[in-house]
Amino acid sequence: MDRVLHFLIDRINTPIGEMFIVADHDGNLRATDWADHEGRMRRLLRLHYGEHGFRLEPARNPNGLTHAIGSYFAGEVTAIDALPVKTAGTPFQCEVWRALRTIACGATVSYTKLAEQIGRPTAVRAVGLANGSNPIGVVVPCHRVIGSNGSLTGYGGGIERKCWLLKHEGEIKGDLKIPVRHRDGLLEVNCDDDTGLNVPVRPMSV
Repeated sequence: MDRVLHFLIDRINTPIGEMFIVADHDGNLRATDWADHEGRMRRLLRLHYGEHGFRLEPARNPNGLTHAIGSYFAGEVTAIDALPVKTAGTPFQCEVWRALRTIACGATVSYTKLAEQIGRPTAVRAVGLANGSNPIGVVVPCHRVIGSNGSLTGYGGGIERKCWLLKHEGEIKGDLKIPVRHRDGLLEVNCDDDTGLNVPVRPMSV
């Protein structure tokens, strides 16, 4: 019989919404996601560990992970840099996720540069897909990857959260309007909102 993995799950309130934190009993972070995307988090866990391959047990601050993530949101942005993580996924996905952790806080890279960094310069699209499948958001900082033209592109937690996180880390400074890819073309997002949520979006002037 396959072994069932027992994971610990906690939750934390952040300035941009409630976050779930999933860890194993060895202290490794296995998943993070926003409460309004709980279905996606559970779907990724099933994909990685099997339909009946894991159980979630409520816990408080497993291995200090919740406290560290709370410190990040409180302004100590390097508090999550060395947190232990462990994921399943394909070898390619894991390679991309490891590369994400080398992006310094307060910096961004393009999908093209990330593909070059892992020695796969022609795999830009695949890198983007792996980035979007990252199960440990914020700590494995997929939000620090942007389009080659400087646009924010997509983010599983929502563009507004990506905008807030980059501003929180100092990559976006002051009141700034930044380009965002959208089905209607390249739009402009106002990042001067205190929360980063529900910020206005409008077509960019040319």
